[in-house]
Amino acid sequence: MSLIIAGDRSGTGKTTITLALLSFLCQKGAKVQSFKVGPDYIDPMFHTYITGRPCRNLDPILTSPTYVKTCFSQQCQGIDYALIEGVMGLFDGVPLQERGSGGEESEFCQDYGSTAHIARLLNIPVVLVIDCSRLSGSVAAIAHGYRSLDRNLNLIGVILNRVASDRHLDLLEKALNEINIAILGVIRRQDNLTIPDRHLGLVPTHELPQLDSFVSQLAHLAQTCFNWEQILPHLSPSPDHITSPLPPSPITSPIKIAIASDQAFSFYYPDNLDILEGLGAKLTYWSPLEAQALPQDTVGLYLGGGFPEMFAEELSNNKPALNAVQTAILQGMPTYAECGGLMYLCDNLIDFEQKSWPMVGILPTTVIMGKTLTLGYRQAVASKSSLLLSPGDRVWGHEFHRSQLSQTPSKTLFELSSWRNNSPVYGEGWRIYNLHASYLHLHFGGCPQIPKKFLRHALDFSENLALNWNQSG
Repeated sequence: MSLIIAGDRSGTGKTTITLALLSFLCQKGAKVQSFKVGPDYIDPMFHTYITGRPCRNLDPILTSPTYVKTCFSQQCQGIDYALIEGVMGLFDGVPLQERGSGGEESEFCQDYGSTAHIARLLNIPVVLVIDCSRLSGSVAAIAHGYRSLDRNLNLIGVILNRVASDRHLDLLEKALNEINIAILGVIRRQDNLTIPDRHLGLVPTHELPQLDSFVSQLAHLAQTCFNWEQILPHLSPSPDHITSPLPPSPITSPIKIAIASDQAFSFYYPDNLDILEGLGAKLTYWSPLEAQALPQDTVGLYLGGGFPEMFAEELSNNKPALNAVQTAILQGMPTYAECGGLMYLCDNLIDFEQKSWPMVGILPTTVIMGKTLTLGYRQAVASKSSLLLSPGDRVWGHEFHRSQLSQTPSKTLFELSSWRNNSPVYGEGWRIYNLHASYLHLHFGGCPQIPKKFLRHALDFSENLALNWNQSG
């Protein structure tokens, strides 16, 4: 088994409780694999910091139900415990058709991509976190409703968060005893246990110098506030959830791909990097904030998302890096840029204080930070041939940004629509030189043709470099 930590709604405290559970288990020396439901990048950073193992996203919208089950099974190899953090409220998903591993549609699902959907897919028990700060006896109605709505779920108990006093707890316990549901943990109000946030959610781990102290506090909280006798038996993966790992793909000639990785660029799905390596890539990590050049022998460039707007001055002042990226793209180096990577490639970036900072200058547009949040899953249809796509190709991605471009190309890379059938369609993304640049975050588990094409172009670029070098010599 494993457990999914679910919430009755967003903001109920499931991230803090998940981190507390992970902290205590890892403090005891256990090998713990964590997972996060949905497309989130930042919560998994905290999981990874605590466990020392990459947290894996379980997202059937970006991938497929089959991929979710395979990913979970493979990552449970050789571990002691597995724990999944849910997304939003337990049943908060989107109404979609189920999709097979080949993208084919089948049965309709009302809460596709929700925590409940993942629990059903993996046949894993659920623990419900309830924010008790503004209720007492009504907690029983909430717990009963969540337990009863879907009889295919196994809701084994609740964790009561933000309990004010002994009297408050007594009222909560009496109400829950009436419906015979287990209380697996009680967390008192913890004003000192908060993670700072900003415009796109939590502040990432590498910007929090006191994080080790915070993790120690979480471990102590978990030790004293949870019923480990009831929780622990559920956390060990069962044989049903473990499969043999897939054999690695043969690597004949490693293809060196440079991954932008620092405080400004940190949004990567670990599966994307694993898939690239499995296909023959040799990944090297470099910092657009600090590096003076791309890693030697680079034949492909991957610029992920992150917070370039928070480090715009430093990025702009590192002229050697800007010039190196511009030169590589102008020479035809295959480049894949998502969201923050797209922003970095623009002519200029205007930050929240309305200061303008020169960027790489490949995309003839200015990126402008604003207050409007663009958020949601998107179905993307390729408008034209590009580095990675053919006209008419369909992929699912996720947008999450507070910036807009001053202008878009006359012929965009994608036509985007949300999961709603009547949603408006709009153009997005750039295809220029040998570059794919878009606000859309993609999970390669849902579009395996993209990393394959990317590496094929990188191999062609490498061979052309060698040919040109030999001819010039």
